[in-house]
Amino acid sequence: MKAPVKLASIPRSTYYDLVKRMGRPDPDSDLKEEIKAIFEEHEGRYGYRRIGDELANRGHRVNHKKIQRLMKKLGLKCLVRMKKYKSYKGMVGKIAPNILDRNFIAKCPI
Repeated sequence: MKAPVKLASIPRSTYYDLVKRMGRPDPDSDLKEEIKAIFEEHEGRYGYRRIGDELANRGHRVNHKKIQRLMKKLGLKCLVRMKKYKSYKGMVGKIAPNILDRNFIAKCPI
């Protein structure tokens, strides 16, 4: 029977580090719950930036990359609102009167 290190083809130290980590409690469990609560409180419309601002308001200083990583791990993805179609219909500004009576139509290129 082969050792698990050889089967997984990873270094021996990595294997024992992973085994040691398995028994530890998750250090980010409180933060994950807080992020999930903020996300659900705002009906999935807050992304990592707004969640980071809300966490700062609640007294937690957390790096935005960590928030992104935890949101990805939790499977939280914000809903992007559709941008409203904006089309201006009508004249923009005023057309000045032709006081000099100039001819603006060219018969041929110069």
